[in-house]
Amino acid sequence: MNKTCLECNDKIVGREDKKFCSDGCRNSYNNKINKDSTNFMRNVNNKLRKNYRVLVALNVEGKSKTTRAKLLSKGFDFEFITNILNTKTGNTYYFIYDQGYMALENDYFMLVKKDF
Repeated sequence: MNKTCLECNDKIVGREDKKFCSDGCRNSYNNKINKDSTNFMRNVNNKLRKNYRVLVALNVEGKSKTTRAKLLSKGFDFEFITNILNTKTGNTYYFIYDQGYMALENDYFMLVKKDF
């Protein structure tokens, strides 16, 4: 049985269950499949990553407090989040993956890390 590489269609030599002729072809194939398909998706994902990096940098302890001005100065964009958590006590946390924030009084924010 002659199998061919999913990326370059060269003949595969080796194990029966191999799908690629080399690590380079495997990486290239997976990069093509997993890339952002549109410019819009790429921009949204970049903003989510930026927001995440800002929260991680400001929330080293897992729970801290900061100001709106500090978040904005680091490039944080409040329009891009991944999910919202409403607690039983009526608090609303906005999350970017496992890093979250809750608005407090006087433009302060509580930063938290959600443990899964």
